[in-house]
This record gives sequence, C-alpha cells and structure tokens, in this order.
Amino acid sequence: MWQALAEGVVAFLAAFTVGTLVEYLVHRLMHSRVLLGRKHAEHHRDGWGQGWLGECGDYFLPTLLVIWVGFLRSAPAGIGWALGGFLYAALAAYAHQLQHEYPDLVFWMPRPVHTLHHKHHMWKNNFGILVDWWDRVFGTYQYVEWKRTRPIRSYGLRGFFRISWCGPALQPPASAGPETSAPPVAEEPQRATTEA
Repeated sequence: MWQALAEGVVAFLAAFTVGTLVEYLVHRLMHSRVLLGRKHAEHHRDGWGQGWLGECGDYFLPTLLVIWVGFLRSAPAGIGWALGGFLYAALAAYAHQLQHEYPDLVFWMPRPVHTLHHKHHMWKNNFGILVDWWDRVFGTYQYVEWKRTRPIRSYGLRGFFRISWCGPALQPPASAGPETSAPPVAEEPQRATTEA
C-alpha cells in the first residue's frame, strides 16, 4: 500500500513539474514565432486572458497526448500522473487569468512574472506563468521593481474568485491588471533593471 501511494505521489509531482517546464518552453517558442506566434501576438495586443475555462482548455488538451504515460508504470502512478497534469492545467489557467485581472493576489511568487512580462513588453524574459522557477534556471528571469497597488487582505477571500471564469473580462478592473497596449511581437523590449 505504501509503495502504491509513494508511486502515485511521485508521479503527481513529476507531472506537475513537467507541466510547468512545458509551459515555460512553449511560451518561449511562442515568442520565437515557432509555435502559435500569431495567436500569441494577439494575446499580447489584447492584454487579457480568455477566462479560466478557455485557458484551462488550452493547458489541458495537450496533456491528453501524455496523460496515459503513468499507467505504463502502474495504476497508482497513472492516477498520480493524470491528477498532476489536470491540477497543473487548472492552476496554470487560474494563475494566467489572475495575473491579467488581479496581479496583487499572486502570493506564491515575489512578483507576478506574467503581469510584468506584459506590462514591460518582455519578449525575451519572464516566460513563467504559474511559477518563475524555469526563468531562474534558464537565465530568462528579469527583475523588475513591483509593488502591490492594494494589500492582499483588502481583497478578502472573495477576491480570489472574482476572475473571469467562463469568458474574457468584459472590462479590465480599474488599476488591477497589466497595461493592455503592447507593441507587435517583433519589436524588442527596452531593458529593465536586472537583479544583482
């Protein structure tokens, strides 16, 4: 029993971690115009997510190609791998939408890197969405000074549920999200200060 539980937990953590790495790599490929370049350029011009449901679909559907992999090892590993992939997709979709609508509420990173990626037109930096680990590992993390406009506690618990769940935000919340205008993807960003 303990071995089965351990296999499931390890597979869960592996799937979640692989999901964050794939997110980082795919986002870099989008900025290189190798993958979904035009769609991603539109996202930068619009400046808003498509709602949690749409984002979750974009993150989860590709995992269907590999969601069965864990079952090659065992049933517990298969279940753990599948749950890790699903939870990754759900949280990445949430993190993406939250950083477009209420970046002040991103408490799990020192700075909401995806918000900064948009606001400062960082075409070669800060590709992480759910986490910033891979930007730090691969040297693409760009430090930018950032302060919350409001303390997290001022939003209350309900604030974490105010994102657009089923469609794009109709109107950006006042002073809550990143700047919505962005230059075309081909333009180079101005360099922000780097962390020492």
